[in-house]
Amino acid sequence: MDIRKLRYFITVAEELHFHRAAEKLNMTQPPLSQQIQNLEEELGVKLLERTRKMVRLTPAGAVFLEQARLILAQLDRSIQLTQKADQGIIGHITVAFVDSASGSIMVDVLSKFRAAYPQIELTLREMTSSQQLQALEDGQIHIGFLRYQEDTRHVSFRPCQMETLIAVLPDHHPLASQTQVSIRELADEDFILFPRHLGSPFHRLVLDYCREHGVDPRITQEAIQMYTIVNLVAAGMGISIVPSSVDVFQRKGVVFLPLEENPPSVPLYTAWRTDMNQEVVSRFMSIVEGEYELH
Repeated sequence: MDIRKLRYFITVAEELHFHRAAEKLNMTQPPLSQQIQNLEEELGVKLLERTRKMVRLTPAGAVFLEQARLILAQLDRSIQLTQKADQGIIGHITVAFVDSASGSIMVDVLSKFRAAYPQIELTLREMTSSQQLQALEDGQIHIGFLRYQEDTRHVSFRPCQMETLIAVLPDHHPLASQTQVSIRELADEDFILFPRHLGSPFHRLVLDYCREHGVDPRITQEAIQMYTIVNLVAAGMGISIVPSSVDVFQRKGVVFLPLEENPPSVPLYTAWRTDMNQEVVSRFMSIVEGEYELH
């Protein structure tokens, strides 16, 4: 059915006068009358009763007027939503992050994105770096915040934050009252570390740093989540070396101490698909760029 016929009918039904309706539609009366007649023939229903003195809706015409208005309203809404989707104002985006980045991302970036684009549906997933890389490759997420980068098709990377390594000790540890700690002082401790098979670059970074200063860590526990590592330290299961942002998980039973021996930088990368949902991704990245100086 021609949408124009619906508009013609609605105008006639609202004016209940063909001449006034024609003037409102910037057309002459005979073509308008013909269009309404064609519409009735197409429907097989009489919509208007016409006399020389008046025009009025039939019961069927009243029902059709209500439905025609709904159809045109939905059409207008569909056009507006399509245009907004093309502009990246509405849509959907899935963002993944390592748990050690949840403090800065959740509080800063995500809150500003939600405030700026409330019509964009945002799905969050907590994943390890290796899980994010696979999800980016598979197109399951649009943006990731992770600890290392790899050459991956259709995925771009930029460092958004540089941190350092710090030590996490139980608060009853003999070294807990110090303002900083030497890695050499931790040589005989039980270490709790992130598993190598789930994040080999970060795992290797910690081991290389320890061994550079003559310490071969005795790894007695492994945990995937940094918050879990902090909890295990609080439980007295050992000590750990973590990115400095993990101190956002302040809790009773642990202390976070800087390391004396010039700890290495720990990058946090932003990674995003370059071939999916580009307008929405671009708007999210503009928020990230406003928070961090991306290089």
